[in-house]
Amino acid sequence: MKKIILPLFCLILFNCNKAENQHEVNADLVEIIEDDKATSASMAMMAPPPPPKEEVQRNSVSEKAVNSAPNISAPQNNSIAKKIIKNGEIEIHVGDLKKAHQQVNEIIKNNNSYIQAERFNNTDIDEKQFFTIRVPHKNFDALINSFSNGVGSVVSKNISSDDVTEEYTDVSIKLDNKKIYLEKYRNMLRSAKTTKDMLEIQENIRELEDEIDVSEGRLRFIDDRVNYSTLELMLYKEKARSSATSQIGFGSRFGDSITEGWNSFIAFFLGIISFWPFLLFIPIVIFVWKKWRKTRVKK
Repeated sequence: MKKIILPLFCLILFNCNKAENQHEVNADLVEIIEDDKATSASMAMMAPPPPPKEEVQRNSVSEKAVNSAPNISAPQNNSIAKKIIKNGEIEIHVGDLKKAHQQVNEIIKNNNSYIQAERFNNTDIDEKQFFTIRVPHKNFDALINSFSNGVGSVVSKNISSDDVTEEYTDVSIKLDNKKIYLEKYRNMLRSAKTTKDMLEIQENIRELEDEIDVSEGRLRFIDDRVNYSTLELMLYKEKARSSATSQIGFGSRFGDSITEGWNSFIAFFLGIISFWPFLLFIPIVIFVWKKWRKTRVKK
């Protein structure tokens, strides 16, 4: 019996030690796994996030465009200052048109401006002097104030401003792109091998050069309108006496009425004379009618 109990006790003791060792090993494995997870999480937090797919595609497209673009440096688009065109219209009533004209010339000279166009109009009612003045942008307000204060009585004034910065920027960007493609086509022309390719490239170059000239002309026009504002000035003087608007008195107005009546009579008389062919035709018609009537009575 003792021989059976002793081996059984040893077997039980061995199994208990084995279970304890297994439990310790499992605990150690769990701790190692947790340490690995913590390490992986910390490394994931430290590592930069992978780039999104769209960004990778954009980069690849950019690289392809760079490789296919001509070997020239692309122009840098600097920020464009505000482009504002100022225009104005002013109408001034003056007492002496000649004196006012001299004052206008003096004011224009003092503000570094010039007259682009000038026109004079004389009617029975008034005399009018028209000016188209180009003035530097910075002197525009000073010129308006000088005309308003020292020439005569301002009847009407209209000032407008037009912001063309967006248009100027758009034309500038397109112009830079056209110049890049023009240089590309010129490089292609140097390496062209067939006559057909050369003719096609030359046609593209010609079209691009025409478009570049138009764009540059548009930019020059905008710069000119921005740097020099335009003012339309009109000076006018009412005449002292007019048959239509006379306010002098009954005697003068009576004389004007007689003059107008006589002029109307002369015009009517001359109008009747202009019908002289018809006046000659009427006696002939009367003569023929009378002769026909006598012949009918005899029958």
